[in-house]
Amino acid sequence: MTPPPSDSPTPFSDPAATPPSDPPIPSSDPASPKPLGPYTPIVQAGDWLICSGQIGQKDGVLADGITAQVAQAIENISALLAGAGSSLERVVKTTVFLADIGDYPAMNDAYVRAFPSHRPARSAFAVAALPMGASVEIEAWAYQK
Repeated sequence: MTPPPSDSPTPFSDPAATPPSDPPIPSSDPASPKPLGPYTPIVQAGDWLICSGQIGQKDGVLADGITAQVAQAIENISALLAGAGSSLERVVKTTVFLADIGDYPAMNDAYVRAFPSHRPARSAFAVAALPMGASVEIEAWAYQK
Protein backbone atom coordinates (compact mmCIF):
# COMPACT_ATOMS: atom_id res chain seq x y z
CA MET A 1 0.00 0.00 0.00
CA THR A 2 1.40 3.38 -0.93
CA PRO A 3 1.08 6.33 1.41
CA PRO A 4 -1.01 9.32 0.32
CA PRO A 5 0.83 12.15 -1.42
CA SER A 6 2.53 14.49 1.01
CA ASP A 7 0.23 17.35 0.04
CA SER A 8 -2.88 15.34 1.03
CA PRO A 9 -4.30 16.45 4.37
CA THR A 10 -4.73 13.90 7.10
CA PRO A 11 -7.23 14.21 9.93
CA PHE A 12 -4.34 15.35 12.14
CA SER A 13 -2.84 17.91 9.78
CA ASP A 14 -6.00 19.43 8.31
CA PRO A 15 -7.02 22.41 10.47
CA ALA A 16 -10.63 21.99 9.31
CA ALA A 17 -10.63 18.43 10.70
CA THR A 18 -9.28 19.45 14.09
CA PRO A 19 -11.95 19.40 16.83
CA PRO A 20 -12.45 22.57 18.83
CA SER A 21 -10.01 22.92 21.69
CA ASP A 22 -12.08 24.53 24.38
CA PRO A 23 -10.11 25.33 27.51
CA PRO A 24 -10.38 23.06 30.57
CA ILE A 25 -13.28 23.88 32.84
CA PRO A 26 -12.12 25.15 36.20
CA SER A 27 -14.40 23.62 38.80
CA SER A 28 -16.28 25.97 41.06
CA ASP A 29 -17.48 23.03 43.14
CA PRO A 30 -15.24 22.44 46.18
CA ALA A 31 -16.45 18.81 46.19
CA SER A 32 -14.82 18.22 42.80
CA PRO A 33 -12.06 15.62 42.98
CA LYS A 34 -8.47 16.67 42.43
CA PRO A 35 -6.71 14.83 39.58
CA LEU A 36 -4.25 12.10 40.50
CA GLY A 37 -2.00 12.87 37.55
CA PRO A 38 -1.25 15.33 34.76
CA TYR A 39 -4.70 15.43 33.16
CA THR A 40 -7.75 17.65 33.14
CA PRO A 41 -10.68 16.21 35.15
CA ILE A 42 -13.35 17.70 32.84
CA VAL A 43 -13.23 19.46 29.47
CA GLN A 44 -15.82 20.92 27.17
CA ALA A 45 -15.63 20.19 23.44
CA GLY A 46 -18.46 21.89 21.62
CA ASP A 47 -21.72 20.66 23.15
CA TRP A 48 -19.98 17.88 25.10
CA LEU A 49 -18.64 17.69 28.64
CA ILE A 50 -16.09 14.90 28.95
CA CYS A 51 -15.18 13.68 32.44
CA SER A 52 -11.86 11.89 32.79
CA GLY A 53 -12.02 8.53 34.51
CA GLN A 54 -12.85 8.78 38.20
CA ILE A 55 -12.01 6.24 40.86
CA GLY A 56 -13.85 5.83 44.15
CA GLN A 57 -11.60 8.08 46.21
CA LYS A 58 -12.26 11.25 48.15
CA ASP A 59 -9.49 13.41 49.59
CA GLY A 60 -6.95 10.74 48.66
CA VAL A 61 -8.75 7.95 50.54
CA LEU A 62 -10.11 5.02 48.53
CA ALA A 63 -13.60 3.86 49.48
CA ASP A 64 -13.85 0.34 50.85
CA GLY A 65 -15.23 -2.26 48.42
CA ILE A 66 -16.62 -2.21 44.90
CA THR A 67 -20.08 -0.88 45.83
CA ALA A 68 -18.70 2.09 47.75
CA GLN A 69 -16.09 2.77 45.06
CA VAL A 70 -18.71 2.86 42.30
CA ALA A 71 -20.87 5.21 44.38
CA GLN A 72 -17.91 7.52 45.11
CA ALA A 73 -16.66 7.48 41.50
CA ILE A 74 -20.11 8.53 40.30
CA GLU A 75 -20.31 11.14 43.07
CA ASN A 76 -16.98 12.51 41.78
CA ILE A 77 -18.41 12.66 38.25
CA SER A 78 -21.52 14.39 39.59
CA ALA A 79 -19.36 17.01 41.34
CA LEU A 80 -17.34 17.65 38.16
CA LEU A 81 -20.52 18.05 36.13
CA ALA A 82 -22.09 20.32 38.76
CA GLY A 83 -18.99 22.53 38.63
CA ALA A 84 -19.60 22.88 34.89
CA GLY A 85 -23.31 23.63 35.36
CA SER A 86 -24.53 20.14 34.44
CA SER A 87 -25.71 16.94 36.13
CA LEU A 88 -25.80 13.16 35.88
CA GLU A 89 -29.13 13.44 34.03
CA ARG A 90 -27.17 14.82 31.04
CA VAL A 91 -24.78 11.82 30.89
CA VAL A 92 -25.26 9.86 27.67
CA LYS A 93 -22.21 7.53 27.74
CA THR A 94 -20.00 5.98 30.39
CA THR A 95 -17.04 3.65 30.26
CA VAL A 96 -16.37 1.43 33.26
CA PHE A 97 -12.98 -0.14 33.93
CA LEU A 98 -12.92 -3.03 36.42
CA ALA A 99 -9.80 -4.48 38.02
CA ASP A 100 -11.76 -7.74 38.48
CA ILE A 101 -14.51 -8.67 36.01
CA GLY A 102 -16.00 -10.76 38.82
CA ASP A 103 -17.11 -7.41 40.32
CA TYR A 104 -19.41 -6.82 37.32
CA PRO A 105 -22.68 -7.79 39.11
CA ALA A 106 -21.89 -5.66 42.19
CA MET A 107 -20.85 -2.76 39.93
CA ASN A 108 -24.19 -3.05 38.09
CA ASP A 109 -26.13 -2.90 41.36
CA ALA A 110 -24.35 0.28 42.49
CA TYR A 111 -24.51 1.80 38.99
CA VAL A 112 -28.30 1.36 38.82
CA ARG A 113 -28.68 3.22 42.12
CA ALA A 114 -26.66 6.13 40.69
CA PHE A 115 -28.67 6.28 37.45
CA PRO A 116 -32.22 5.48 38.62
CA SER A 117 -34.19 7.37 35.95
CA HIS A 118 -32.12 6.83 32.81
CA ARG A 119 -29.48 4.44 31.53
CA PRO A 120 -26.60 6.01 29.62
CA ALA A 121 -24.95 3.92 26.93
CA ARG A 122 -22.10 2.04 28.59
CA SER A 123 -19.05 -0.08 27.93
CA ALA A 124 -17.33 -2.10 30.64
CA PHE A 125 -13.86 -3.63 30.50
CA ALA A 126 -11.60 -5.65 32.74
CA VAL A 127 -8.15 -4.09 33.14
CA ALA A 128 -4.93 -5.25 34.78
CA ALA A 129 -4.80 -2.52 37.44
CA LEU A 130 -6.09 0.94 38.35
CA PRO A 131 -4.59 3.91 40.22
CA MET A 132 -4.38 3.61 44.01
CA GLY A 133 -5.33 -0.08 43.76
CA ALA A 134 -8.92 0.91 42.92
CA SER A 135 -11.43 -1.71 41.89
CA VAL A 136 -13.26 0.53 39.41
CA GLU A 137 -12.79 3.66 37.30
CA ILE A 138 -15.62 5.39 35.44
CA GLU A 139 -15.49 8.07 32.75
CA ALA A 140 -18.53 9.93 31.42
CA TRP A 141 -19.71 12.04 28.51
CA ALA A 142 -22.57 14.51 28.97
CA TYR A 143 -24.39 16.36 26.19
CA GLN A 144 -25.06 20.05 26.83
CA LYS A 145 -27.27 21.26 23.99
